[in-house]
Amino acid sequence: MGNIIAIVGRPNVGKSTLFNRLVGAREAIVDETAGVTRDRHYGKTDWNGREFSVIDTGGYINDSDDIFEEEIRKQVKLAIEESDLILFLVDVAEGITDTDREVSHMLRKVTNKKVLLVVNKVDNTQRYMEANEFYELGLGNYFAISSMNGSGTGDLLDAVVTGLPALVNEEEEEDTLPKIAIVGKPNVGKSSLANALLGEERNIVTPIAGTTRDAILTRYNKFGHDFYLIDTAGLRKKGKVTEDLEFYSVLRSIRVIENSDVCVLMLDATLGIEAQDINIFNLIYRNRKGVVILVNKWDLVEKENKTLEDYKEAIQRRLAPFKDVPILFVSALTKQRIYNVLDEVVRVNENRRRRIPTSTLNDVMLPLIEAYPPPSVKDKFVRIKFVTQLPTYAPSFAFFCNLPQYVKEPYKRFLENKLREQFEFTGVPIQIFIRQK
Repeated sequence: MGNIIAIVGRPNVGKSTLFNRLVGAREAIVDETAGVTRDRHYGKTDWNGREFSVIDTGGYINDSDDIFEEEIRKQVKLAIEESDLILFLVDVAEGITDTDREVSHMLRKVTNKKVLLVVNKVDNTQRYMEANEFYELGLGNYFAISSMNGSGTGDLLDAVVTGLPALVNEEEEEDTLPKIAIVGKPNVGKSSLANALLGEERNIVTPIAGTTRDAILTRYNKFGHDFYLIDTAGLRKKGKVTEDLEFYSVLRSIRVIENSDVCVLMLDATLGIEAQDINIFNLIYRNRKGVVILVNKWDLVEKENKTLEDYKEAIQRRLAPFKDVPILFVSALTKQRIYNVLDEVVRVNENRRRRIPTSTLNDVMLPLIEAYPPPSVKDKFVRIKFVTQLPTYAPSFAFFCNLPQYVKEPYKRFLENKLREQFEFTGVPIQIFIRQK
């Protein structure tokens, strides 16, 4: 299972800027206006060989400061509960505020989670000296950084990976049964599908988005299948379904995805594929998990001659370039085609564990590479001489050649497509490494 790092703090201290720098992409909107981050952003990054997920806890704040402070309290508490390590971000330009003191007071009471105090916007010597005032918060030593230009983030990341708990290798886990996770946005029918497959009302189902809260793991041993079914679901009282629930669900979903073998991503057929669906799909892809897409509530869609084909093509366009994904159209309520899901999930799990003999790989791939070699660069010709599958938990292949630096991303996609054409890897992300022979 991977680790989760949460960035917490009041508005406009640079949480989204730091998030973008850590994940290496401008995924979170950055603006000087406080509270611009409305959606929960999460990404995958690594440092010194350690991979971890990063959560930007910035939230949209409305009406008054009181509402803002209430949301901050909720999000910090959730981050404390679900994260492995917390980055508490403050702003040296504004100094210590009452909200900073309130957050630090909560964090000081946490004994089982590592908290790193990060003083942001320290971009000159004067501000470096001013940062000393944050010792007043009682969180010990701080890290002075500038998330805008990146200064100090290397030392911060060194401390992050040092403070992360040790990971449990998948090979060392006692239970080897596959773990199948049902993930998706709130109210797409995850619990209904789990109940239909299990044949009992195992999980509470209501029309209220966010009824599900905790991940529920149940062993499924029917029709010749034996695996763990994980529903990102649980009990949530109606009065508790508030803004913080989405943030909680994201944290739990990341936990479930990172601890699974295959993810069943459920979409709502009446809404189509939305940005949040793509975010979840990308998280599955970055964690190199198998994936099956279910378009639920298909019985509610008005159909014409090519409705299914058009819908499928629209999904594949949004998923590009990783389009080799099974897409099933089901109805959890009427149980339409839901048992096809079981066969598809098992097939994808087998694909994820597939190992191709080195001799077979070379016999198949080298003639294809010879027929379509990498394009020459500066009159230099790349010659790939050998290919092997790496001993990783998800399919990864190493291609050995004389000039690996000249093999660009388009040709890597060509190699991946040929692997998919020749071997069965549907529903599974593939990693391509070009190495020096």
